[in-house]
Amino acid sequence: MRQKQRHPIHGLAIKSAILSYLAGTVLVGFFAGKWIDDFFGTKPLFLIVCLLLGLSVGIYAVIKMVHHYFLGD
Repeated sequence: MRQKQRHPIHGLAIKSAILSYLAGTVLVGFFAGKWIDDFFGTKPLFLIVCLLLGLSVGIYAVIKMVHHYFLGD
């Protein structure tokens, strides 16, 4: 198969999208976990759970985006 020629700006765009997906989901998980812990009075429990959940959602979104980028669906 012949690979598509892509402009270097596409590479920068995918790098910034990866950064925003990972940082955004982890930050949302952090603040949601902190809020839930403050609400229920359980200090590190929901913070850790929501951080891991946010990280896993971010990784899933990045894998899906990179798969779409390389296959060109």
